[in-house]
Formats: sequence, C-alpha cells, structure tokens
Amino acid sequence: MISGINPLGLIRRKDAFDDPDWVFELKHDGFRALAYVDAERCRLVSRNQHRFDEFDALAKAIAKDLAERRAVIDGEVVCLDAEGRSRFYELLARKGRPYYYAFDLLWLDGEDLRDRPLLERKAKLRELVPEKDSRLLYVDHIEASGIAFLERVCEMDIEGIIAKRKKGLYREGTTWYKIKNAAYSQAEGRGELFDRRRSRPGSTPEDS
Repeated sequence: MISGINPLGLIRRKDAFDDPDWVFELKHDGFRALAYVDAERCRLVSRNQHRFDEFDALAKAIAKDLAERRAVIDGEVVCLDAEGRSRFYELLARKGRPYYYAFDLLWLDGEDLRDRPLLERKAKLRELVPEKDSRLLYVDHIEASGIAFLERVCEMDIEGIIAKRKKGLYREGTTWYKIKNAAYSQAEGRGELFDRRRSRPGSTPEDS
C-alpha cells in the first residue's frame, strides 16, 4: 500500500462563486486526517504525518466497517452535535464521540486513483462508505451553485465550504478553495487557543 501521502492543501478565498465545472462541499470543523486501511487495520495520520493515536477506537471502527478492503481515504475527524454540525472545541477537549467524514478516495484495493477525476473518486468512495450505523461518514457535494450554498451554510452556523473542480486530480498543483463563514461562532479565539497549545511540549494540534 502507498504511504506518506501529503494531503492536498486548501487555499483561502473570500467569496463564493457559481461555476458548472466545480462542486462544493461542507467544510467540517475538525482535524484533517488520512485513513490508511489495510485488511481490518486502520491508521489515522495527520497532514504533518503524525499518527492520531488518541483516535484508535475510531480507527478500529473504520477498519471494521471496511472489513477486507484496502484503501487510503482523505477526510476529517470531527465531533458532531445533535443536528449533525461539527463542534471543534468538543473534539479538541476529547469530550464528544469522534467520527470520520470522508471526502476523497486516493487508493483502493491495489489501484491508485489519484489521477482519476474527482467525481469518479467520490463515486467509488460513496460505494465504499456504509449508508448507516457507522462512524465512517461520506461528505456529499452540490454542483455549480456555491453562492447559495454558502448562504445556507452561514444560516446554519457551519464553518464554511470547500470548492473543487469536478475533473481535478489528486496531485500537486490541484487547487481546492476554502471559503469561510465570516460569522462562524466557533472561530472566535481560535488563533490564541492554538498558539497556547502549540507552546506545550509534545502538543501538535492540527486544525484543517
């Protein structure tokens, strides 16, 4: 199985846009993680190649759900409230039950998918993720209508949206935009909080 993949980065963009060649996803507020699944074992690895040992129970749940499959998935470790919205401070404090929101599939059962178009990778991912009763969840998308989508996201107090080209590859040079909700309630104090945690020995918090 391939390993040591560097997740695609996000470029901040101020305004949402409409474009038929793009899709838009919810930006879930958590820790970015690659899931390496290999025959009933799973490792969750941060974008800086640190293993998330504190989420071993979640990793075991993902491995169980995928049974004998071998895969590399890109996604986000999150905690959710009763309405299904991610709650970053609960995740940071390890107070809530973590879930893994999967939004891309890079490798599956011996096949490298990174040179396949985004929508083809997402179609395979959707088939892979259980439909219910799982801590492995699928990040759906809408096509073309980013402006109205962001407006709705802001009304729901969600962090923002991600914009991706439908035919984009998972390779260096591919652009993903993050477009944030300027009034997001959990953004206040985030920078100061991370500065404090980074100053503690052995602490490596990694927001997305």
